[in-house]
Amino acid sequence: MLGCCNSTNGYAKLDSELERKLMEVKQRSKPGNSSIRSINSIILKFPLFRTGFEEIRGVFRQFDADSNGAIDHMELAKCLQKLQFNCTEQEINELFESCDLGKNKGMKFNEFIVILCLIYLLGGTSTSNHTATEMGSRELKAIFDTIIEAFLFLDKNGDGKLDKKDMIKAMNDDFPKEKSPIHITTTRFKEMDWNRDGKVGFREFLFSLINWVGFESNHEVHITQT
Repeated sequence: MLGCCNSTNGYAKLDSELERKLMEVKQRSKPGNSSIRSINSIILKFPLFRTGFEEIRGVFRQFDADSNGAIDHMELAKCLQKLQFNCTEQEINELFESCDLGKNKGMKFNEFIVILCLIYLLGGTSTSNHTATEMGSRELKAIFDTIIEAFLFLDKNGDGKLDKKDMIKAMNDDFPKEKSPIHITTTRFKEMDWNRDGKVGFREFLFSLINWVGFESNHEVHITQT
């Protein structure tokens, strides 16, 4: 499932695989089926996201055996085994490294949200068979699907990553007479482009979304340049 991580260049290969999966989902999506039609419709989903994140927090606390606010390699391995994710030890290690943004030898709660969503996406979505069938509740899987839909709404050209043109198009298409000032669009893009490479991948989008929703804002960490 996570063959993209079987390399020393785990960051680049993981992000490349995420882009490929997102393009596949975009191509399979039927026009008009998404509940995301505008930036405002994403904002209106924030209460739903908070509910899902609270459910994930319960899982996080269950496997944070020493209650230190972080999950280590061993705790993560036990968690993924319990959730019936078929990951090898190497895949777990490399996923851990790709999401442990603070490099503090422990995965914080916001990083844990991201790793579960990444595994969900890489394993498939609700439109296909995947190994995450036992992951959490139906509501939680629906939230991950909605997060993916939000990213795909912003990804106007369907290449699996966002650029500033995507943001401008997403923020202005629905209300062409009320276009966002360029400095606002630029600010929003910079909030997502944490490694300042001019592109926003799914990992960057996820961490930004968690901050926007209001989780772990006092433990914000940034994606490092790879």
